[in-house]
Amino acid sequence: MYHMVSWIVPLGISLLPFMNDHYGPAGAWCWIKHGDTAWRFGIWYIPLFVLIFLLLIVYSYIIYKIKKQVRSWQGMYDPDMEANKRNLSENVKPLIGYPLVYLFLSLFPLINRIQNAVNPQADFALMILHVISSPLQGAANAVVFGLDKETMSRLRPHQIRMALRNRFCGQRTVIAEYASFESPMLNVSADKGSSHLSSISSLDPSTSLIWQPSPQAAGVPRA
Repeated sequence: MYHMVSWIVPLGISLLPFMNDHYGPAGAWCWIKHGDTAWRFGIWYIPLFVLIFLLLIVYSYIIYKIKKQVRSWQGMYDPDMEANKRNLSENVKPLIGYPLVYLFLSLFPLINRIQNAVNPQADFALMILHVISSPLQGAANAVVFGLDKETMSRLRPHQIRMALRNRFCGQRTVIAEYASFESPMLNVSADKGSSHLSSISSLDPSTSLIWQPSPQAAGVPRA
């Protein structure tokens, strides 16, 4: 059902304008041609704003139900219940942000297309706002996602620097296992995506797993 709604329905809608050749130049895009205003609003803008307002209603109802549930717990103290109350309150806050952001970023394209329907001569300022706002949906969703308290706590400058350093300049690791009895130890070094095995004598009769930086990561020249 998910894949049908996510792929088949949009594919069917996008194929409809091929009937009678409705696709063509549309300002900065290849979309439904100028003059086909009914097609533009019928297959995109009207469904878009109907769904946005439905999302607002659904999210508002979810927030209402969660707040009602949290109020029903007042007067009782339990550590687990208090943690649940905090988690519910924090997790529900960004929900309303997604449809609001989508609504805001869709306003300039809508205004631009209304202007196109009224006057075939394009308005440069509206087109620029349309061009800027349309691709920002993913970035705006990321900002809303970052409003979560736990996510914000991880976005400190030193944590961002640490994440970047580990991503691009992180130390390579050596995984070594001390084998049982007198069998040689297996030494696996992760160096530039390749692995090599070397046998060294066992130092401990018990089996254990140790992690240590590789010689290259530690600055020791390769033999």
